[in-house]
This record gives sequence, structure tokens and C-alpha cells, in this order.
Amino acid sequence: MVQLFYGTFLTEGVREGKPFCNNETFGQYPLQVNGYRNLDECLEGAMVEGDIDLLPSDHSVKYGQERWFTKLPPVLTFELSRFEFNQSLGQPEKIHNKLEFPQIIYMDRYMYKSKELIRSKRECIRKLKEEIKVLQQKLERYVKYGSGPARFPLPDMLKYVIEFASTKPASESSTSQSDHVTLPLSSVHCPVSDLASKESTSKESPTQDVEGTFSSPEDSLPKSKAMNKPFTSSRSSMEMPAQPAPRTVTEDEINFVKTCLQRWRSEIEQDIQDLKNCIASTTQTIEQMYCDPLLRQVPYRLHAVLVHEGQANAGHYWAYIYNQPRQVWLKYNDISVTESSWEELERDSYGGLRNVSAYCLMYINDKLPHFNAEAAPIESDQMLGEVDALSVELKHYIQEDNWRFEQEVEEWEEEQSCKIPQMESSSSSVSQDFSTSPEPSVASSHGVRCLSSEHAVIAKEQTAQAIANTAHAYERGGVEAALNELQEVEPEKPMSPETNPAGQTEQPPKAGDTESAAQPDSEASEVEIPSVGRILVRADADGYDEEVMLSPAMQGVILAIAKARQTFDRDGSEAGLIKAFHEEYSRLYQLAKETPTAHSDPRLQHVLVYFFQNEAPKRVVERTLLEQFADKNLSYDERSISIMKVAQAKLQEIGPEDMNMEEYKKWHEDYSLFRKVSVYLLTGLELYQKGKYQEALSYLVYAYQSNAALLTKGPRRGVKESVIALYRRKCLLELNAKAASLFETNDDHSVTEGINVMNELIIPCIHLIINNDISKDDLHAIEIMRNHWCSYLGQDIAENLQLCLGEFLPRLLDPSAEIIVLKEPPTIRPNSPYDLCSRFAAVMESIQGVSTVTVK
Repeated sequence: MVQLFYGTFLTEGVREGKPFCNNETFGQYPLQVNGYRNLDECLEGAMVEGDIDLLPSDHSVKYGQERWFTKLPPVLTFELSRFEFNQSLGQPEKIHNKLEFPQIIYMDRYMYKSKELIRSKRECIRKLKEEIKVLQQKLERYVKYGSGPARFPLPDMLKYVIEFASTKPASESSTSQSDHVTLPLSSVHCPVSDLASKESTSKESPTQDVEGTFSSPEDSLPKSKAMNKPFTSSRSSMEMPAQPAPRTVTEDEINFVKTCLQRWRSEIEQDIQDLKNCIASTTQTIEQMYCDPLLRQVPYRLHAVLVHEGQANAGHYWAYIYNQPRQVWLKYNDISVTESSWEELERDSYGGLRNVSAYCLMYINDKLPHFNAEAAPIESDQMLGEVDALSVELKHYIQEDNWRFEQEVEEWEEEQSCKIPQMESSSSSVSQDFSTSPEPSVASSHGVRCLSSEHAVIAKEQTAQAIANTAHAYERGGVEAALNELQEVEPEKPMSPETNPAGQTEQPPKAGDTESAAQPDSEASEVEIPSVGRILVRADADGYDEEVMLSPAMQGVILAIAKARQTFDRDGSEAGLIKAFHEEYSRLYQLAKETPTAHSDPRLQHVLVYFFQNEAPKRVVERTLLEQFADKNLSYDERSISIMKVAQAKLQEIGPEDMNMEEYKKWHEDYSLFRKVSVYLLTGLELYQKGKYQEALSYLVYAYQSNAALLTKGPRRGVKESVIALYRRKCLLELNAKAASLFETNDDHSVTEGINVMNELIIPCIHLIINNDISKDDLHAIEIMRNHWCSYLGQDIAENLQLCLGEFLPRLLDPSAEIIVLKEPPTIRPNSPYDLCSRFAAVMESIQGVSTVTVK
């Protein structure tokens, strides 16, 4: 799921004079809407911030930053920021600006691989925009002409002057010539020489040109003449001309003025048109700058548009989704799904007309074949057609075979569901890791024996069969027949390993002979060993530890030594070691081959079962088993002491060239982690059953993260993730419901507690889930939690709750920038293999529908 929706981008730039470079992951890529006309402008604004000055030499960024996509997901989601906070009003507002977006967008211009080409094109665009700015300034002088506060287009002004000069003089339309006094011609006449000089300098000072050429007659006269010119008495309103017109003008004057003004007007209109054409041509060059075929290699097609109608605090949501097989847009509005059109989508999504606009756009890679849904129905129709063309017998055979296959799938799914609990509870804490735990032991030796006895019952059927086979062969043909019986399984003579006590106490139990193999030369006492029986232990046994002897691993070794008694008596201690080694090796090999059940995982019983199932190197297996025969706790009688000393001597013979100790150590560390995961899982499940969801989630999260590291090495290195993920989801949903209920109380203490649960547990956990390969169930659970909190946006809640919601809701919706801080769960006491197997069986039984089981 993460691979489907998440990509990466690189940020380069200079901050405070220092260059920097960051790689980041994104899911929904945020884009600002204010100040942009279309999606490409939004992206360009988001990818380049600050004043990016590109130096031609090395294209280095002097100030600001650039972003480049390094990896685009198959589904590319853009989040349009349609909401902003109004500082003056103290409340959020919705942005209704119009923003256009295409059905196909080419992402090459934003990719890191196109960086050099795009930088050069951006530099070209910058220069072209500067040219457009200069051209627009020139055009401004033509369309807003004049020196006063009111300015008008120069062609219109010339046109109006022509119209004025062409208007019939007032003297011709006047009925009373006697009342009219004619001004001297010199006051109106514009000499040709003056016009010629004005025309030649019109480009340099157009304002002065017009003012000088078309100044009023009064302005052109000297002041003395103006004062002495003849005036008539004021005329009545009835005698005034109906419209502005020259009082007296000759035909030559009219023709001259019209000729000049029309020519100037034509020239100016041509200049204006040339400027407009130049601006349009340059703008088109900018728009086509990225139409290079090299920048059309990564097409993304619009697949879905999410729409919001209303204001920032309330509204209604719906979606448009493109149906590829039918080639139509579908409108999903609550429970209604109807066919729509691109025109309707534009009207509802672009914005600018009413309070409805798109807030999220989803594009899919148009070159990925698996997004082409057209082929699916065609292929299925073709297959059905081919089946119909077959004979009746073949049709019947295919139907029957398909039915068998469906049955196999169902059986396989049932088997997997049975395996899930045991696989998930297996954890990776080796006894050596837990041995340093400062916590005191909670269980007494009596309690350990009870748990061991319980596990002996579980392992009874496994061990009884192996013992019966060996005993039957011994009775039928003696020692040689018993040896052959064991060799048929997989007898191997141990290659000499080296000592490492890490895996000595990590082995599973097997029931065996109850013979006591002691030959007491000194005072001895009887000890009851589960699954083994009563054995005699010398009073002077060196290093004997009863608790270690009760572990499944040591029980298996004791059984193997008991079975090798005759070989030991006849051929000596070295032959006895080889025989006992073969016995235990074969038993564990068989145990590793057994099918696990819902309530047991053989890997928890013995480290070698884990090694066998994960195909560990043979030398690692042999050394681990040999170390168990060299354990000092085997000094309970003469036979075991002799075998122990031979095993110790063989370990000493192994040199560094015979064993890669780093490899050996790594295998044991993996098994330690495997057991630790099991302990975390079982603890989390027990706490969940008790309703302690907060504590349970901590254990389950750590179990999941540690287990994920194991599974990268192989499917049997760790446990299957389904049970951990299931109960992690359940804990999250329970805690989310609890936090929401605390939030709704509007009590300060309760609200704070609920917000802390969200900030400290739920949001970090969601971030961890999203960063891994998120499953459909996990995604669904996250959406449920998000929708629950988003539902408060449309409700009338208290102001303090709105503030709290505004603080953590963005982190809940997009936790990609979160710094993960999870409290480590409390230290837990490790379980011996016997105890862990019993506990595993009890917990797995309880979560499968039986009442809660409490394990001591």
C-alpha cells in the first residue's frame, strides 16, 4: 500500500548561507491555491521557493530552495490547500479561488532526472517574463496616455479630435450670423512647419506634442492679444451650439488636420497591435516551453476528484471517479452513484463561481499496464468463449478441476489460520538476553515443575513415537538395528564445534526411557525429571543445577545418553557420545519436520528446531548440539561425566578456521530475537484480554517491529504478522474510542488525557504502520480513526475543543513528518522454553474463543 501511494522528493538549496540537501517521503503532496491559476503553476510554486538565482556556470542555488521528485508513486495525490486561518477574525476560512487542472499532467518537469534541462528552461522563462514586463510598460504608455490624473487610450484621443474637427462649424449652423464674432484665423491656424516639427518629435514627447498641437486658441495667443481680442456679449443658452464644434474652420484646415491625425492614429494602432502580438507570442513561447517531447515521458491521468461544498467549519463532500472500462465519470454522492460528465466536474471542482471546489486530486500513472482496466473484461470474456467452445467432457473436467482447486485453497487457508497463532507468538529472546534481567524470579521451583509437567503432556505424543520406534528396533535386532533405525532418519557424526553457552538452554523436550543410568560409586539421590523419569544424581556432582536439568534441552540430552548406555558400556565414552548425539539430532530433526498446530510452535521448544526449519549451516547445528553435551550440568553420574568430558575435548579441538564464529553468533542472536518477539506478543495478548489496551499496544508494537526485521531474512525466521497486526489494530481502535469519549466530556483533565493518548500512542503507531507495507485492514482501521475525529469539524463544539482539535488533527491526517517516540514496554521476565511453550498454548487457546486463561 505504501508503494502504491507514497513517493520521495529531494530538497536542495541554501539556508542562511549554507547549502543543504534532504530526502523526504510524501503521500498527499500539499499545494497552495492562492495566487495560482492552474495546477502546473501550483506545482511550480511548490517546487521552487525563495529567490532562486541560477548561475550559468554551475547552476548552483544562491538563495532559496528547489524540490525535485525522485520517485513518483503509481497513484499521485495532490492536496489542494483550500483552507486558511484568518488572523484578524481568529477563525478558518475557505479559499474559493478558481484553479484549473488537466485530465493528463506530465510530471517530467518536476523530476530530478530532468533537473538540468528544467533549470535552463526556467532561466529562459525568467528572461521572457522580463521582456513581457518591458513590453507591457510600453503598451501602458499608449493605452493610458496623458499627463494628468485621468488618462485615456491614445488612439481614442486622436479619434475624438478627428470627430471634433469634422463636426460642422457652429457658424454654418447658426441662424444669426450677426451675433457671431469670428476669432482671428491666426489663433486657430496651425502652420504646416509647426505640424511637421511636432510630428518628427512625437515619439520623444507625445504628451507635449498633443498639448502643443491641439492647445486652445487662447493659449496660443500672447497674453496681451488675448486680453485685447474682441468679445461679444454673452450669448443666451439658446444661441450656444448643440455639440462641441469648431466655430470657424476652412476646408484646407480640416483636410490637413484629419490627414495628420488619421495617419498618426493608424501608426499608433499598428504600434499597439505589434506590442500586443509580441506579448502574445512571448506568452505562447512560455506556455509551450515544457511541450518538449523529452518532457512528456511521465504522463499521469486524472482518476479521482474529491469535492467540498460549504465553508471552513461545515459542508458536504462527494467524489468524482473515472470508470475506465466504461470511459465515463461517476459521481459518488453519499449513497448515490450516478454518471457524470467532464463539464459537470469542471463546474463543481474548479471553484470561483460558488462555494464548491476540489480539495484533492488523484492521478494515476498512465503508462502502468495494471491500471488499464479495459483488458480485464475482454480477457475474461475471451476465456469464457474458449471454454464454451470445448466439448462437454472437457467442460466437465475443467469445472471439476476448478472445484478441486477451490477446495485446496480453502484447506490451505484453514491451515494458515491454524499456523498464525503459533507463528506470531514465537519471539526472539534468548535465555542469555534475559539472564541479565534484574527482576527477581516470580515462579518457585515447584511452579516451574508444574509448568514443565504440563508441557510434558503436550509433548507426550511427539516423543512417544520416537521412543517406540527405537525400542521396537532394539528388541527386534539389538543395538545395531536400533542404530540403523536412527541412521535412516538422518544420523550425522558431529563435526567438532566450539563452545558457546548461548543456545544451551533453548531446546525442546522429549519423553524417553525411565532407566536411571547412574552407577553410583558414591552417595546418590533420586531426582524426578519430567518426560525422563527418576535418575540418580551423585552428591558430589560438579555444577549440577536442578532448574537447568528441568529444561527441555537437557531432558533430551539425558534421554539420548540413557539410550546410548549399551554403546557406552561396550565401546567407550567416545562411541557413547556419538550414539547419544545421533539420538538427539534425529529427534530434533523429526520434530522440525512436524506440522505445527494452532496451539504449539516447535521452534519455541528448541533452538535446533529453529535452525533446521531455517536451513542453518550444518556446522552451526552440530556445534550447538555438541555444546549441550559438554554442559557441566551433565555431571550427575559416571557415564554422563565421561560423555561430557569427551564433548568438551572435541570442542577444544575446533580451531578458528573450522568455524565462522560471527556466523554462529548471528544465528543465535536471531533465535534470541525470535523468542523475545514471542514474549512481547504473549504479554500483549494477555494484557489485551484484561482490557489494558494501552500497555498491550506497547508490547504489540515492539513485537511487530522486531519481527519485521527477522522476516526480511526468511519467512520462518520470525512469526507471521497477521495476529500481531490484528490485535494491534484492535488496541488502536479501542484506545481511539476511549480518547474520543474523553475528548467529548469537555473536562480539562479528561480532554488532556485523551489528547495524550493520541499524541503518545496512536499517532506514532499510525506513522510506523504507514512506513511499512500497510495492509488493507490497517488502512481501513486508520481511516475509521481519522473519520471519527474529522466528524467533529462539522459539529458545534466548544472553542477549547476546537483549538485542541486543530493542534493534533493535522498530525493525525498526515503523520509523515512525525518523529517516532514510543515508550519502550516494561522489562519482562523471560520464560524458559518449557514455560514459554505452555504459555503459548494457553494464550492461543484463550484467544480462539475460549475463556481467558491466566498463566502464572
